[in-house]
Amino acid sequence: MAPSQDSSPKQQQEPQPLATMTAVATPSAASAGGATATATIKQLPASSAPIALPTRMVLSAMAGMGAATICHPLDVIRVQMQTFSYRNTFHAASSIYQSSGLVNGLYAGVSAAYLRQWLYGSCRMGIYSYLLEQEKIKHGGNADKISFGSKLAMGSLSGGIGSFVGTPSEVALVRMSADSKLPPAERRNYTSVANCLKRIASEEGVTKLWRGATPTVARATLLSSCQMGVTSQAKIFLSKQEQYFGKNGQWLGGLPMMFCATLCSSFCANVVANPFDVLKSRIQQSPVDAQGKPLYNGMGDCFLKSVKSEGVLVLWRGFTPAFVKLAPYTIISLTLVDKLTKAVTGKEAL
Repeated sequence: MAPSQDSSPKQQQEPQPLATMTAVATPSAASAGGATATATIKQLPASSAPIALPTRMVLSAMAGMGAATICHPLDVIRVQMQTFSYRNTFHAASSIYQSSGLVNGLYAGVSAAYLRQWLYGSCRMGIYSYLLEQEKIKHGGNADKISFGSKLAMGSLSGGIGSFVGTPSEVALVRMSADSKLPPAERRNYTSVANCLKRIASEEGVTKLWRGATPTVARATLLSSCQMGVTSQAKIFLSKQEQYFGKNGQWLGGLPMMFCATLCSSFCANVVANPFDVLKSRIQQSPVDAQGKPLYNGMGDCFLKSVKSEGVLVLWRGFTPAFVKLAPYTIISLTLVDKLTKAVTGKEAL
C-alpha cells in the first residue's frame, strides 16, 4: 500500500514592504499524529506607519518660511496700518517704501518672520496634521467620519500652543516692522531678531517677550481653527465635485481644489481674527511712560479705549491688507505643507 499523502505542501510567501508586523497562523504539513501550526509574518506597507510629530513640524516650518518670504511685505503694511494712520493700503505701501526702502522698509523684520515659522508655524500646521492623522486612524482611514467640530477643535489647540511658543517672535516682528515709522528719536533701531529679543529681555524684562500674549493666543486659536478646520472640511467637499476638480479633486495635481479650499478658510479666519489682531498689535507696540507703565493695561483696557475713541469699526481696521496678506499666506503655506508632506512621506497633511 502506498504511504498516505500529507496535506498540501507549504507555500512560501514573498516578503512585502513593512512597517508593522502581525503574527498570522497558517496550516503546515500535518503528521499522522496530529497537526501543528507555524507563524508567518505579515508586514504592512511602510506608508501605513504614522508620520512622527517632529517630521511634520519640520515640514510645516519649511512651508511657512516659503510663504513668509512672499507675504512679509503685506504683514509690514498691515502692522503699520493698525498702529499708524494711512489713507489706504496703497498709500501705506508707497509711504513705507519711499521712507525706508525695500530691505529696511517692506522687508523689515523678515528674520523675525522666519523665526516665527519655526516656533508658531511648525506647531500650528505640524500638530494639527499629526492630530488629524491620528483621528483618521481611529476611523479606519476615512476622513469623512471626522466631525467638523473635531477639526475646528484640533485647529484651535494647535494654534494656541504654537502662538504661546511663538509670542516672543511675534513681539519682535511687530516691533521691527513698525520701528521705521517712529520718529528718529524714538526708534529702537534693532539690528536683528536676536538683538531685538535680547534688548527687550534686558531693557524691559523677560516677561515682556510675552507682551500681548492673551490677544495673540486668542487670535491664533480662532485663526488656526478656521484655517485648518475649514480647509480640511472644504477639501472633502470639493474633492467630490468631479465636474470641477476631477476625480478625488486631483485635477492639475489638486492645486485648484487647494486654492479654493484655502481661500474660503482665509476669509472666515480673517473675519473672526481681525479684532484680536488689532488689539494685539496696539498692545505690543504701545509706548511706555517714564515710570515704565504701558499705555494699555491689557486686552480689555485696549478694547475699551480703542472703541471709545475710534468706534467699533476700528476692530476691523486693516481688514483689506490683512486679508490680502492672509489669503496668499494661507494658500501658499497650506498648499506647500500638503504637497511637501505628500512628496516626502506619501501622505497628505490636511
